[in-house]
Amino acid sequence: MSTEERSPEEIRAEIDRTREELGDTVEALAEKTDVKAQAKAKVEDVKEQAKAKADEVKEQAQAKLEEAKAAAPESPQEAAQQARAAAQQVQTRAKQDPRPFVIGGAIVLILFLIWRRRR
Repeated sequence: MSTEERSPEEIRAEIDRTREELGDTVEALAEKTDVKAQAKAKVEDVKEQAKAKADEVKEQAQAKLEEAKAAAPESPQEAAQQARAAAQQVQTRAKQDPRPFVIGGAIVLILFLIWRRRR
């Protein structure tokens, strides 16, 4: 379409569209050159990331706490019972194959003698 064939309303509409596009372009350029606004946006972004990370760590800590509570004995009697069971398990293993325990005992004895000699 040539310029002569368009009506004045069409020309005004095109001018309005062009002005709007030009306004958007100028606004985008203004945003890019506004260093202070960009810095503020970056600070806000970093704050949000830090808050998200803190929330994640807090949730992980809470989960670990719950896990530890579940694994902990309910009473001193239960703790004593668990200790007796562990001692029984060590005793059973020592009876099955005493070599690691004999070697460990010998190492402890040698270290004790060395330590005592140096004093």
